[in-house]
Amino acid sequence: MAGIYIHIPFCKQACSYCDFHFSTSFEKYKTRMVSAICKEIVTRKSYLEGEALQSIYFGGGTPSVLEAEEIQEILSTITANFQIHENREITLEANPDDITPEKLSQWKAAGVNRLSIGVQSFRQEDLDWMNRAHNVTEAKRALELAAELGFELSIDVIYGLPNFNTEDFKQNLEQVLAYSPEHLSAYCLTIEEKTALHKAVEQGKIVPSNNEAQSEQFDFLVDFLKSKGYEQYEISNFARDEKYAVHNSNYWKGKKYLGVGPSAHSFNGTSRSWNVANNAVYMKAVENETDYNELERLSVYDQFNEALLVGLRTKWGVDKNRLNVELRNNDEFKANIANFIDQGYMIETPEVYLLTQKGRLKADGIASDLFILAD
Repeated sequence: MAGIYIHIPFCKQACSYCDFHFSTSFEKYKTRMVSAICKEIVTRKSYLEGEALQSIYFGGGTPSVLEAEEIQEILSTITANFQIHENREITLEANPDDITPEKLSQWKAAGVNRLSIGVQSFRQEDLDWMNRAHNVTEAKRALELAAELGFELSIDVIYGLPNFNTEDFKQNLEQVLAYSPEHLSAYCLTIEEKTALHKAVEQGKIVPSNNEAQSEQFDFLVDFLKSKGYEQYEISNFARDEKYAVHNSNYWKGKKYLGVGPSAHSFNGTSRSWNVANNAVYMKAVENETDYNELERLSVYDQFNEALLVGLRTKWGVDKNRLNVELRNNDEFKANIANFIDQGYMIETPEVYLLTQKGRLKADGIASDLFILAD
């Protein structure tokens, strides 16, 4: 089973911490962008080599700024060009200020069955310096409405914020759980270059949280959610009753996915590709049927390293069958594995490599240390 990701590169305003590709000036060409995305879906359907779709994911940007008719147009194009699994997951990322009873009903009628709502924090001071478009009241109302309409619900929160301690985080999580979401994504704030947050930190206007405080909040997060019946199935993702995000789980398990829209990435097991991160260039190229993406064929080393990078983040670990046998038996690789096991960061079974809770704090660094580079 494969997935399709649709990147909607529009936002009402720029959040201070975000370095994703988006534009805040889009009303005049939104219709044109949707048409280009639909055309790309048609022209690139062979990338998934005929596999049925188990997941469709609208990300961004802020997909909820689209009209319901535009979401329906994209979904209709997908349905006309791909086989869709009967138990498909169709997720729409939404900001609280876009959520109304009318929009929710329209999204449901279009086929959306899962919402990923970017709450981030229930403290207004946090939302203000993040430059979020919504306020606390709008967040609470949006969650109430989504729950009433019967959507499967995922809520995003951020921790490790400036002037934010573990007690603040506990209060945020308690408010999140009041809405009984099936799924929760919790991300540690990172300060990315070329963002407003990075500039504010450089100017001394904001003092970032330190690593010790962020680690303390992460440990609290895992323990607190476990006590409430949520399983940590990936470093930043938690679910109850095994309501794992199908789309993202397929990323981590190495399943195929097609990414459409400017800056979107695709993967089919043997290659990855990425679209140009420029809205005007993307639309013109799609319309004129000229190149708008780059393709990279993955070597055995690339496939090996990528399987480690994504697999180690999950509760399932890295299936040894996904790893090239010769590289897996490399002396240096085996010595590194043994070293991480001795340090309490990793567990090895006959089938998989798994990180311990201690190891999950260093997942990307451990994966990087295990990479094998071509001679």
